[in-house]
Amino acid sequence: MKIHHYGTLLVLLVLPLAATVVAGFSPRSQRAATDAATLKAVSAARGFLATLDDRQRARVSLELNKITRSNWSNLPTGAVFQNGSTQRNGVKLGDMTAAQQDAALALVAATLSPTGYQKVINIVNGDETLERASAPSRPAATRTRFGRAEYYIAILGTPSATQPWMIQFGGHHLAINITLAGAQNVLTPSHTGAQPSMYTFNGQAIRPLGKENDKAFALMNALNAAQQKQAILDYQVGDVVLGPGHDGEVIQPEGVRASGFNEAQRAMLLDLMSEWVSILNDTAAAARMAEIKTHLAETYFAWSGPTTNGSRVYFRIQGPTAMIEYAPQGSGTDHIHTFYRDPTNDYGAKFIKP
Repeated sequence: MKIHHYGTLLVLLVLPLAATVVAGFSPRSQRAATDAATLKAVSAARGFLATLDDRQRARVSLELNKITRSNWSNLPTGAVFQNGSTQRNGVKLGDMTAAQQDAALALVAATLSPTGYQKVINIVNGDETLERASAPSRPAATRTRFGRAEYYIAILGTPSATQPWMIQFGGHHLAINITLAGAQNVLTPSHTGAQPSMYTFNGQAIRPLGKENDKAFALMNALNAAQQKQAILDYQVGDVVLGPGHDGEVIQPEGVRASGFNEAQRAMLLDLMSEWVSILNDTAAAARMAEIKTHLAETYFAWSGPTTNGSRVYFRIQGPTAMIEYAPQGSGTDHIHTFYRDPTNDYGAKFIKP
């Protein structure tokens, strides 16, 4: 993996990696793979902490508790978060040296899949594009700031191969919360968003959430008329329901139930859900997808809006162990919020004793 800096933008070149083959793993080899993923994160965390001075290290390393873990948001620097805070946990990239930034991003990369890390970087670069576009016309007194420099990283608890700890990385339209508890790696709750939803970077058109959008429309149009009628809500949805500040809340499932899907439709639903699940490292993501698959018959798909790709739509996927929301903001499609939760295991609740 090579990381190159161009001004305040970042280009990530991901070298080909062999995909983790989980099917056919014995319980012992599966455990070894998950242990290895945690050990990789521990090593990267210690490497990052070693680059910091005492003041930075004190800001990055925080106690892991209900208050610290819930201090995250999709809002930009300068906004007031759901919990009343205006400051994310940790230290922002803009207050680090280039070497420290590389170590911070190496820690994030150590916990994610190559495609998941690329999605994260695409979101960060998109926000830098937004910052450059908005800065010339922004009043000097405005506290709101976007861009790569405004992304924060924090470590909650002590990096350990056996004891619970967390990594938080986020800024405007990104909140990655990764809980590690021994061999268990948990991504929920997390937020991925985009503004703009498409931009040009180094001559390439980038859509950070393009696959989420396209796969959802493909699934919706693969449903028959009766299924679509069940899926489409009889009211308009303007934003996500269970974003930051809504830990522990549940809502009544709505839409069409996947128990009535045919094999192709079920595969499309799982493929759509994988866009969020597979942000996490390959081994943990495969185990998570297997868990989701066991509950697929109890999973609902709900839709609000037209069925023609390119339209502004809200959709929700809700099952016993997964809650995913996709919600463009305003009347267009250039500003998107998405949230991913597990009502049974946010912040690794299954593996961490109260």
